[in-house]
Amino acid sequence: MNPRQMNVSMLAAERHAYAPYIDGLRAIAVLAVIIYHLHAQWLPGGLAGVDIFFVISGFVVSASVGGLSSVSLPRFMLYFYARRVQRIAPALIVCLVATALVSVLFIPSAWLSDTNSKTGLFAFFGLSNLVLAKTGNDYFSPRVEFNPYMHTWSLGVEEQFYLIFPILFFLWVSHRPQKKRALAVFGGGLVASLICAKWLSVNHETLAFYLIFSRFWELAAGVLLYQALALSGRPFGVADRGATVFTSGAALLSLALVGTGLVFSTPTSFPFPGALLPVVGTLGLLAFLHGRRTDGVLHRVLASRGVVFVGKISYSLYLWHWPVIVLMRWTTGVDTPALKAVAAVSTFALATASYYFVENPIRRAPRLRQWPRAAVVGSGFAAVVFGAALTFGLYHAQPRLSLSVVAHQADDWYPYGSLNQRYAGCSEKWDARKLDDGPVWTYSRVGCDVPAQYTSRLFVIGDSHAMAYSLMFRELALHTGVEVLSYNNGGCAFIGFLPVASADVERCKAYDDDAFAEILEKVRPGDVVFMPSLRLPRFSDQFARFDDRAAHDAMFSDASLEQRHAGEQEAIRQLGELTAKGAKVVLEAPEPVFKMPAFRCADWFNRNNPICTPGSQVTRGDIEAYRAPVLESYARIAQAVPSVSVWDPLPILCPDAVCSMHADGVPLFFDGDHISGYANRLLAPHFQQFIAALMDAPRPGVRPLTVSAHPAQ
Repeated sequence: MNPRQMNVSMLAAERHAYAPYIDGLRAIAVLAVIIYHLHAQWLPGGLAGVDIFFVISGFVVSASVGGLSSVSLPRFMLYFYARRVQRIAPALIVCLVATALVSVLFIPSAWLSDTNSKTGLFAFFGLSNLVLAKTGNDYFSPRVEFNPYMHTWSLGVEEQFYLIFPILFFLWVSHRPQKKRALAVFGGGLVASLICAKWLSVNHETLAFYLIFSRFWELAAGVLLYQALALSGRPFGVADRGATVFTSGAALLSLALVGTGLVFSTPTSFPFPGALLPVVGTLGLLAFLHGRRTDGVLHRVLASRGVVFVGKISYSLYLWHWPVIVLMRWTTGVDTPALKAVAAVSTFALATASYYFVENPIRRAPRLRQWPRAAVVGSGFAAVVFGAALTFGLYHAQPRLSLSVVAHQADDWYPYGSLNQRYAGCSEKWDARKLDDGPVWTYSRVGCDVPAQYTSRLFVIGDSHAMAYSLMFRELALHTGVEVLSYNNGGCAFIGFLPVASADVERCKAYDDDAFAEILEKVRPGDVVFMPSLRLPRFSDQFARFDDRAAHDAMFSDASLEQRHAGEQEAIRQLGELTAKGAKVVLEAPEPVFKMPAFRCADWFNRNNPICTPGSQVTRGDIEAYRAPVLESYARIAQAVPSVSVWDPLPILCPDAVCSMHADGVPLFFDGDHISGYANRLLAPHFQQFIAALMDAPRPGVRPLTVSAHPAQ
């Protein structure tokens, strides 16, 4: 076949692959996903819409090129990739760049958002699913709920499928009669992928959800259906058969399978076995509606003008719905019916604009049809690189571009910035290394004109609340010369007295055991070991409010008291090992805990978010009563281990009868219980005085006075 004949054949393949009912199925898929993301309880299996898309994609891409024949592999690949670039890249690039701009303006940097920018950058290249899988965030993780690029994982799966599809499918279109071999290739891939999906769903749920290996079977199912129909002599783009009782009944049964999957599937069961019913049902709808005239009720509904329009804009709907929902979640909230309606209307408006002004003009551009396929692919890749570079630049400039006071007053909010100070010619130095899954930070000073005041070291072990004291530790190192070694593992309190989530039990124990063993090996007489951690049940996190009654029960129930007493005995054993080596141990009296995350309620565009409703104050009496059981445990530990003392930050953070998250308009807390950079600077002189008194003490039994007295002292 000469190039002109091949081009005619390719254009014919494009024209004959369209069937209106397929857009109707796309409409069902995208509406299911949107409904699920707006309120999961409305349609518990709504995320199966993605699985429906996968089947349709495998079927449609096969139909779009399956009529070609006697074409070389390079030409076939260029033709296929050029069509995919025109279809996918324009709307995706515009959406990703716009999402980056809005994110930079309205979403502050925090633990809750720290994977966003990386996910967005990798989404340009169809790799965001790998980022999400690697960071261990399953589809239902809090950080995923606040990541405006999360939904691009499915595009990553499709794009990875498209990379290998032309190579696998080439057997079908090559000049040799290889169609049955092509059928066997995709059939074997489907079986292998299904086995992989089953195994990963049991052993690695996050990998099962995100990776192409456990999703290939869904796309391959669509390919196999096309091949089976083609081999049976069923032409595409030709509706020459009427609906029969059998085909109508089979199509309705298939629709029932899809509906059952959407309504009753358990979200955590995907992709296996949760996707089985939607995939089988979609295959049935594609098969029994294929080649039929629109004379059946179901076919007429799916091919109706409104439903087809939703299907036509389904790609843009999918692209835009999640950034809209996430942006509202960060700002106004998306909790009430009115706000959900705003999210839906905004999504449809943006998707319609994207379809008419971005998708169609480039996809249907007559001039692009005249370009060499290599030029289309090359231009598309260049546009992707440019979009990624622009997005990288936006995130790099976030401190200057952000509309949030959190970014503009970063030194007050974050405890991790530069000290921007020198002391006696000294400058700070900090190093980091990994121990298991957690970092070990070493804070020291260099270039000093004066010797260190102390040769003893400060060891720190704890969770993210220990890391929140970073600036305070660095000031201690800079001003006194004390070397600080901080062992931190988020979510893993050391001597925490609180239950650990089952998913974290092994991880926390492994880190705590290894960190404690290393400290025990390194500690010398006169060294101090500080153990700050969250030891009060939370009322809120960065992503949600918790139930007040549940928090109260976790502190005061009989089971909690029993667990705390057991924790005391383990603490006495471990602390005794440290003090036997001449170390002095400091426990942190619990800080206040609040019912809202301060950084999410700091600006004009988020103050009315429902998560901010509890307010930023709590009475000191309530805090004292809430933390009393922990202080009683400390008193018993200190009685058993005389070299244990307690440092209490409460009198500095809350000097009055009402505790506030702010002091004179400056934040004391970043979220509901992690202190801010400003609070670090406020506490630093008192902490330095406390540690200095310990290091000056002539014998292990001498314990200095803390800022305030309580039973542990």
